[in-house]
Amino acid sequence: MRTKLTIVCLCLFSAVVCMIACNQPASDSSTSTTSSDSTNSGGQYGGFDSQVKWGEHLVAITGCNDCHTPKKMGPHGPENDMSLMLSGHPAQQPAAAFDVNDAAKRGLIVTQTFTAWTGPWGITYAANLTSDSTGIGMWKEAQFLKCLKEKKWMGLDNTRPLMPPMSEMPVNMMTDDELKAVFAYLKSTPPVHNIQPEAKLLPPPAPAPAQ
Repeated sequence: MRTKLTIVCLCLFSAVVCMIACNQPASDSSTSTTSSDSTNSGGQYGGFDSQVKWGEHLVAITGCNDCHTPKKMGPHGPENDMSLMLSGHPAQQPAAAFDVNDAAKRGLIVTQTFTAWTGPWGITYAANLTSDSTGIGMWKEAQFLKCLKEKKWMGLDNTRPLMPPMSEMPVNMMTDDELKAVFAYLKSTPPVHNIQPEAKLLPPPAPAPAQ
């Protein structure tokens, strides 16, 4: 009788140990999967479902529309003309009058569309950022990153630097992943065929004479 009881106890003990051993990995696996799912749930794209959606959010909060979307008059003043979203300075829109000798006194001049700026540096125009061939439709991702990281016009070597107001924007502080998301979104935008006038730049001021 005692021998049988001992055998039964050993069997029960073995069963308990087996249950613990079998359940433990399952618990760890579940925890690992949950952690992995949490990491992949939007974490790669700033909490958004896709790179394009993240880029759309970044474009909105960094004010790209402020300069690159022409304005129209609405009931409460100037507002974005979203039919021309991110298409830059309208080609048919005349630039502001510019007097070289008066520029330093008058300061910054902006057209009614908020897409052309005149100042002591000359006249510059907001670029077309849509997916059209007159925008960034033919651009490569590396070219876009070089343009904003190094503030080079068109993202090309041996070209002029970006000019105001773009040169004053802290876009070079964005991470590569953020800029790639912005680029992915811009490439997904409706194309708007619009060619900007060429910037008219003045030479930099002569250095002050040594004292």
